[in-house]
Amino acid sequence: MTQRAKIDTGGGGTGDRAGPVDTAPVVHRTGGLTAAEVAERVARGEVNDVPVRSSRSTTDIVRANVFTRFNAIIGVLWVIMLAVAPIQDSLFGFVIIANTGIGIVQELRAKKTLDGLAVIGEARPTVRRDGVAAEISTSEIVLGDLVELGPGDKVVVDGEVAEADSLEVDESLLTGEADPVVKQRGDRMMSGSFVVAGGGAFTATKVGREAYAAQLAEEASRFTLVHSELRTGISTILKYVTWMMIPTALGLVISQLVVKDNDFKESIARTVGGIVPMIPEGLVLLTSVAFAIGVIRLGRKQCLVQELPAIEGLARVDVVCLDKTGTLTEGGMDVTDLRLLDGADGGYVRKVLGALGESDPRPNASLQAIIDAYPDADDWRCTESLPFSSARKYSGAAFSEGNGETSTWLLGAPDVLLPATDPSLAEIDRLNEQGLRVLLLARAARDLDAPEVSAGAKATALVVLEQRLRPDASDTLSYFADQNVAAKVISGDNAVSVGAVAGKLGLPGAENTVDARKLPTDREQMAKVLDENAVFGRVTPQQKRDMVAALQSRGHTVAMTGDGVNDVLALKDADIGVSMGSGSEATRAVAQIVLLNNSFATLPSVVGEGRRVIGNITRVATLFLTKTVYSVLLAVLVVVSQVEYPFLPRHLTLLSTLTIGIPAFFLALAPNKERARPHFVRRVMRYAIPAGVIAGASTFATYLLARHHYTGRDALDAETSAATLTLFLVSMWVLAIIARPYTWWRITLVAAMGGAFLLVLVVPWLQHFFALKLVGVTMPWTAVAIAAVGSAVLEFAWRWVGRRFPA
Repeated sequence: MTQRAKIDTGGGGTGDRAGPVDTAPVVHRTGGLTAAEVAERVARGEVNDVPVRSSRSTTDIVRANVFTRFNAIIGVLWVIMLAVAPIQDSLFGFVIIANTGIGIVQELRAKKTLDGLAVIGEARPTVRRDGVAAEISTSEIVLGDLVELGPGDKVVVDGEVAEADSLEVDESLLTGEADPVVKQRGDRMMSGSFVVAGGGAFTATKVGREAYAAQLAEEASRFTLVHSELRTGISTILKYVTWMMIPTALGLVISQLVVKDNDFKESIARTVGGIVPMIPEGLVLLTSVAFAIGVIRLGRKQCLVQELPAIEGLARVDVVCLDKTGTLTEGGMDVTDLRLLDGADGGYVRKVLGALGESDPRPNASLQAIIDAYPDADDWRCTESLPFSSARKYSGAAFSEGNGETSTWLLGAPDVLLPATDPSLAEIDRLNEQGLRVLLLARAARDLDAPEVSAGAKATALVVLEQRLRPDASDTLSYFADQNVAAKVISGDNAVSVGAVAGKLGLPGAENTVDARKLPTDREQMAKVLDENAVFGRVTPQQKRDMVAALQSRGHTVAMTGDGVNDVLALKDADIGVSMGSGSEATRAVAQIVLLNNSFATLPSVVGEGRRVIGNITRVATLFLTKTVYSVLLAVLVVVSQVEYPFLPRHLTLLSTLTIGIPAFFLALAPNKERARPHFVRRVMRYAIPAGVIAGASTFATYLLARHHYTGRDALDAETSAATLTLFLVSMWVLAIIARPYTWWRITLVAAMGGAFLLVLVVPWLQHFFALKLVGVTMPWTAVAIAAVGSAVLEFAWRWVGRRFPA
C-alpha cells in the first residue's frame, strides 16, 4: 500500500490567520480525548448543545397563532357580546378559537415533519476519541475534541488546527473574503467555514453558544416567514385595514350608541356586528396552514424545506442554474478507457494511477472511479500531495517509487494542464462530444509547491470516464421548459462534454456551449451572454457566484442546484438554493431546500406546492378583503345616513362562514398550477375593492328600500333579512367568480353553500336562531333583483378590471 508522508502536526506556520483562539495553550493529541475525559466534560456542561433550529418551538407557534392584533380586538368584542347578547351573536368568537386551533395543529405537524427530516440531513462530523475515528452528532462534540476534516466538510465548532495536509478553508460566508485560506498547525478555525481542499484535524476550543457560527445563528432562526412576497403583502394589507378600521369603527360606535335612541344592548350588538367583519381574521391563518401543509406534503417526498418562503420562492423562479455533476448526473462514474500518449508504458501508468488514488484520503467521484479500476502499488510512497481544487482544476502527488526513483504527477483537466496548441486536445474534444469526461495524467517538471507547477508537464495518458445520467433528469428539464423556466447548466467540467450530456437530456441550446474562461468580467456583458446561452463549462466557484449575480441584475429570480463544495457560494447568493442530500455538509447548510432522496425529479413537486400556495392564497385573499371593503363601506354609509346598522353579528358570521370561511379552506388547499405572478397586493386589491364596493352598495340600497317598505315593531328584523339576502347573493357571485375555472368539486362547493343558506331560510328553528325571516313577497324579490343587478355589474367590473389593470 502507498504510504503517505506525515502531515503537519508539529512545528511552525502562522498561516493566513491569527493564531490560537484562547490565551491558554491548547494541547493537541493525535489520538483525541479518552472516554473518561469526554465524560468529565459532559458532566461540566462543556458540550456543543446548540439546538438545531430547523423549526420554531412549540411555544413560538402557539404564541404566534394566539397573540395577534386581530385576535385581541375580536377577543374584547367577544367578551362584550357574551355579556350583552344571545350566544348566537357570539359565534364569531368560537370560529376564531377553531381557526386558531387549526393553525396551531397544522404548524405543529409541519414542525414534526421538519424536525424529523432535519435529523436525517444533519451534518455528522468525524471525531477522533481513544485513537479511533467515528461519526457523531454535532451536539455530542465536547470541548477539546479532535475533529477530522476533509473536502466539503463544514467546521461545526471553533477550534485550533492540530493537523494540516494542504488544508484550504473557505471563510467567505463569515468574512466575505473570496479566496480560500491555507491553514497550518496552530491557526484558528471558525465555525461556519468549510474545507475546499486538503484535509486535517482541529481541536475544539469553543463549543455551544460560544462558537462563532452559533452566535450568528442566535440572531436569526432558520425557520422564518420573512422575505416572502405573500407574507409581506398580507402584512401591508393588514396595516392599511387597521388604519381604515379605527376611524370607521369609532364613527359607528358614536352613531349607534349616542345618536340612535334604541335599546342599549341591541345597539352594542349591531355596533359589534359592524366592526367584526372588517377584520380579515382567517387570511393569516389560511396562509400559515397552506405553507404548513406544503411542508408536510414535501416532507413525504423526502424534501427538507429549511426556510419556509423557499416553497413560494421556487415557484417564482424564472432561471434555474444546474450543476451537472450530482444534479444531471449521478455521483458515481466508471473508467471506460485508458489512452496512452507518446508511447507510455501501460503497466507503469496503471501503477501511477493506483498510487494517485491512494494519495488522497477523501477522493472525489473521478478519483474514486480510478481507485476502483486501478489497485494501489505496494512499494510506492507518497511524499507530498496537492489536493484537488475546483479553482485550479487538477490535483497532484509526488512519489518515491519502489526502485528508489522519484516522480511528480498531475491529474486533472486536459485543457487546463495542456497548452492550447497541443495536438492531444483534438482527440479529447472528440471524446467530450460523446459526453465523456476526460482526465489527463501528466508528469510534472516542477515541484508541487512551485507557483506554476503545471508548466512544462508532459502528457502521459488520458483517463476516459463515463458519467451516469440521472434517469429523471430529462423529464425534469422538460418540465422547466414547459413552464418557461430557463435552465442553465453551469459546470466545472469541459464545456463540450457538459454540452453533450445536456444534449442527451434534451436541453434546448445544448449545442451552443460556452467556455467560462472566455466569459466577460463585466456584469452587464456577462448577463447578456448568460441570457443567450444555456451550457457553460470550466466555471470556477467564484464565477458561479458572479453568474448568479449577473442574472439577478437583469431582474431574474434565480434558483441554484448543486451538491459540491464548489457550489456553496452560488447556492448562498441565489434566490433559492437547492442541495442534494448526498452533497457536502457545507452545501446542505446554506441551501434552503435539501432533496434528501437525491432526486432531481422532486423539484417540480416543490414548484407545484409553491404555485398552489401563491395562486390559492391570492384567490382567498380576494374573498376576505371583499368582505373587509363592503363592511367598511356599510359602516360609513350607516354613519352618514344616521340609521341603525343593518346586521347583528350572527348574520355576518353566517355569511362569512358560507361565502368565505368554508370555501376559502377548500380553495386554499386545492391543486393549482397557475404560473406564479408578482405584485400580490395589486392583484388582490384590483378585484377586492370593486367587488366590495358593489356588494356594499347593493346591500345598502336594499336596506334603504326595506326601511321605507316595512313599518311596525318588527320592521328592523325584516329589513335586516332583506339586506342579508342581497349581501349573500352578491357574495355568492364573488365566490362563483373566484372558484373559476370550474371543476365538479368547485361547482359542488358553491352549490352546497347556497343550499346551506336556503336551509336557514326554510327551517323554522334556524330562522329563529339566526333572526332571519323574509316577510312578504315584494321586498324579498326586490332584494333578489338588486342582487342580480349587482352581480351583473360585478361580472362586468371583474372583466373590465382584468383588461384595464393586467397583473
